Amino acid sequence: MRVIEITRPGGPEVLAIAERPKPRPGPGEVLVRVKAAGVNRPDIQQRRGLYPPPPGATDLPGLDIAGIVEAAGEGVVWPAVGEPVCALANGGGYAEFCVVPAPQCLPLPKGSSFIEAAALPEVYFTAWNNVIWLGRLAAGETLLVQGGTSGVGMAAIQIAKLLRGARVIATAGTEEKRAVSREIGADFAIDYRGDWPAAVRAAVGERAVDVVLDAQAGPYTEKQLDLLASDGRVVLIASHLGEMAEVNVRNIVRRRLTLTGSTLRPRDATYKGRIARELAAEVWPLIETGRIRNHVCAVFAFEDVAKAHALMDAGEQVGKVVLSLDG
Repeated sequence: MRVIEITRPGGPEVLAIAERPKPRPGPGEVLVRVKAAGVNRPDIQQRRGLYPPPPGATDLPGLDIAGIVEAAGEGVVWPAVGEPVCALANGGGYAEFCVVPAPQCLPLPKGSSFIEAAALPEVYFTAWNNVIWLGRLAAGETLLVQGGTSGVGMAAIQIAKLLRGARVIATAGTEEKRAVSREIGADFAIDYRGDWPAAVRAAVGERAVDVVLDAQAGPYTEKQLDLLASDGRVVLIASHLGEMAEVNVRNIVRRRLTLTGSTLRPRDATYKGRIARELAAEVWPLIETGRIRNHVCAVFAFEDVAKAHALMDAGEQVGKVVLSLDG
């Protein structure tokens, strides 16, 4: 099968098409003939040498796919061979075939193409894990999403608004992106290049944020903690602005704040399967009825993967970038 390898750490030019043996599914796994694969920020970080695969995972990038089940390993009840699925992969999505634990598969939402479905798993698994499970966002609370037009940001905004009735604040760097954030449900869209903490306070009041979803960390961390209401939660999913932060621990203790983080990729199939079941029950029906909007920013041919990564490097995308293996 054809695959896309990272030949060395670096820019998009280090991605190369190669050939490898077609993998076989083990117990509890399925082999998917990939029709489309999502391009995600962890793929970019892995290409740069900043996000190594967890032990036991393939070195091939690619965390979400859509395609048709080609074979099933021992003990798999669903999905069946021939079933169209989308799935959260543990890596290896940049290939013509990908092995995935069966619990991490989901049916294609009714009416969705393979391209559209490949844009769903990584961002919705991540948003659900961090906003609903770790952030414990409750009905009527306020959520601050740093980066409202990233794939995860757009998923988080829509989940928070439609399933929790939350008040949502999103940050974005251009007026076009802020307009998109508002269109999908954000009550306030703020320019992160300015004094965004002051803008948040002006919008919703002093320390009125209950949950923050952030991939920046570094100097953002203490500012976000300072915005929280008592019992508020900051959930970090990356540290693009720096891995070190100085925080006021007394403030955390006094106001019972939570500062936490997560990486989903190393979690086992049982954990991810629980998320998949909740997404199927609560999110997929909203996608099928059009209440949750699926945003595919750009589609590239498999051979043009370097162009897809260059777009991500430029930070110009709104929503998801997808690779097509289906012509």
